[in-house]
Amino acid sequence: MARLLSSILRNNSLRCICRVPRRPLPRQCRPILQLEHARSIETTFRTTSDEDNRKLGSSSITKTLNFLDEKEEYTIEDPFEMFERSCMVLRDQPPKMTEFPMGQDVVLYGYIGKRKDLGSALSFCDFQDKDSKADFQIVSQWEDPDSRQYYAHKSLKAIPSYSPVMLMGTVQESQKKSTDPLVEAKGLEKVDIRIKYIRCLNTFPKDVVVSKDTVWPAKARHMQLRFDPFLRDRLIFRAWIKRQLIRILAARKFLEIETPVLFKSTPEGAREFLVPTRKKGYAYALPQSPQQYKQTLMAGGILKYYQFAKCFRDEDHRADRQPEFTQLDLEMGFVTGREVMNLVTVLVTSLFVQLHQSWRIVEINGVRHPVRIAPEDHASERKRAKRWVKPLTDPGELINRFPRPQPITILKYADAMKRYGSDKPDLRIDFPWATWIYRMGQRGKGLPSQFTRMISRLPDPVVEAFRFRLDAPHNPDVSRQFIKNFMDSLPNSTLNIGPENTPGVFVYDSAKPLNGLSALGFDGVELLDSMQEKWPKCIDGDILIFHARKDAPLHGGWTEIGKIRTALYWTAVNEGLIPKNNNFHVLWVHGFPLFSPTGDDPGQGGKAGICSTHHPFTAPLNDQDFKNLKTEPLHVKADHYDLVINGVEIGGGSRRIHIAEVQEYVLRDILKMTDEGISQFSHLLDALRAGCPPHAGFAFGFDRLISVLLDVPSVRDVIAFPKTNKGEDLLVGSPAKVTPEQMKTYHIFGEADKIPEDEIEA
Repeated sequence: MARLLSSILRNNSLRCICRVPRRPLPRQCRPILQLEHARSIETTFRTTSDEDNRKLGSSSITKTLNFLDEKEEYTIEDPFEMFERSCMVLRDQPPKMTEFPMGQDVVLYGYIGKRKDLGSALSFCDFQDKDSKADFQIVSQWEDPDSRQYYAHKSLKAIPSYSPVMLMGTVQESQKKSTDPLVEAKGLEKVDIRIKYIRCLNTFPKDVVVSKDTVWPAKARHMQLRFDPFLRDRLIFRAWIKRQLIRILAARKFLEIETPVLFKSTPEGAREFLVPTRKKGYAYALPQSPQQYKQTLMAGGILKYYQFAKCFRDEDHRADRQPEFTQLDLEMGFVTGREVMNLVTVLVTSLFVQLHQSWRIVEINGVRHPVRIAPEDHASERKRAKRWVKPLTDPGELINRFPRPQPITILKYADAMKRYGSDKPDLRIDFPWATWIYRMGQRGKGLPSQFTRMISRLPDPVVEAFRFRLDAPHNPDVSRQFIKNFMDSLPNSTLNIGPENTPGVFVYDSAKPLNGLSALGFDGVELLDSMQEKWPKCIDGDILIFHARKDAPLHGGWTEIGKIRTALYWTAVNEGLIPKNNNFHVLWVHGFPLFSPTGDDPGQGGKAGICSTHHPFTAPLNDQDFKNLKTEPLHVKADHYDLVINGVEIGGGSRRIHIAEVQEYVLRDILKMTDEGISQFSHLLDALRAGCPPHAGFAFGFDRLISVLLDVPSVRDVIAFPKTNKGEDLLVGSPAKVTPEQMKTYHIFGEADKIPEDEIEA
């Protein structure tokens, strides 16, 4: 009889039963009543415009509050019950609020901060709403112990700090004085919410300590994402950049096409990651880049292609490298390399114009940080931004706008290596602080042989030099102390200066014999004086660096003196002896060698002792270079071009070999790859044979681009879930150890490592 009565009540009558104050209904009855509340919210909040919300919002929220139990207070709930209630509360959220006039009732979702109690009847608490529309503060105050505010106050005190909540309350005059420089920089309106109701949607663990200076380990990346607003803003900035690039490319009729991630192993030049399969002896390879697929698209008639592609390379880990990274890939048919360079120049220039109009840079605790100052492109976002972003009332603030780049420079590879000692020079390292690198006479002539023997063991080397100046002219003592500390740290640095050459260092001092250059002798000093047209006249405190190298064609990305020059500049900047230059210098470098000596590079695995400098699909620069392929491959220049911003290679591209016979000639006769190696490119050769048009392309290293724009030291600072220096993701624990069952299934052990069947089954 009791069961029958209970069933009748559950099915028919409970919708009309009100809860007894402070005495909850039995567990089996709660969902029905909660469903009614959710339906009430769904009915009252289904509006379609901000105007409707302003008219109906306050009254509809008041009606909703009437459905909720005034006397309900939050207690620690059963997790399953909390999950159930959270789903119902979120089923139909109220419309987004864009204005908060005094006295309006609002519903907000977000995170509460650390509570501050000013007595038993008044508490304040920061609140971060999910859309970051304003700088909110919760005000919880009660007078009547039987009022809605009293029970909301008790609920607030029971909810752990940093928990996600839903709250209802009334906008009142703000009493908050923000001390957060980032909030002040964003110009968010200060809004106080006097709460009438609050519901915890999940609890934050009390054993986790959160402070302003907490350094979250890689294993707690989710916590850093939550509590580090700088990281979160960098990810927002990254998404904005991506949208702008897509918009620009779409306006130029580029077609976005996704290429496969499961590829096959081909000897392009970098080490690959293999993905084993259950078919014994077979494996996929993760693509180093979509290079071969996008060339196949050109053969297929897709003549304007782009995609944001995931690429994978098993390389040595550095600050600007990750085993998986993102590229913005472009390819165009019936174009030359120069046309691709022009397109990328327009792309970069347009992006910087948008950045200058939409963002400014503020310095917070010594860190440069981007702050949005302009709206999105469509009208509703424009209206929203005008309301919520502080206008630039001070004309001086225009100085803080995101800087536009200096005029784009174009350099040949050989000139970049000779002048700067790098194929990706940082043009901020320039006069008056550092001169170009100059060759001292021909084959060392003009310098005393005794001095040359002091700095090099090489026979008949090339001696190069540059002049460096601190922002403390006419002070040789400061320069001497600085360069002494620098040279003492040089052996332990990562510059890898060879032991056969020792830098010769001088500090110009007119108070000393021969101005402090005695080791050069009279001939050496006369040589310096004869270079006045190239080399500005030295003053007291100038530092002169001499270095020797082999008299051979330049290859690779750096010369040793180029490494010293760059390291010297950044050491002086970090010590405050040279002001930091925050401008952007964009540079095209072209005319790279098509082939380089193999050395430690695995290259394409050919037997010629050389490898492709970039990849084996790059075309020679001109007809003469094509003719020199067979006789002088190391002197052949490539139609390849790199985009460099502030000393970082942002991307690179080239004109491709589009005729199958020429491509096979390079692989077989120049690189001397085996038939097996060439067969791995059979799919590409077949595509080229199908009348593939001339084509060229480019790829941005998207992670590097964002890190350079934001001036952060590592690409890990602009990736949501990066790998460590060891290539590990400590958050999820990857790579994970392979189990014996997986070894058996995917055939990833050798004969000597085979595990007995009975051991696997056990």
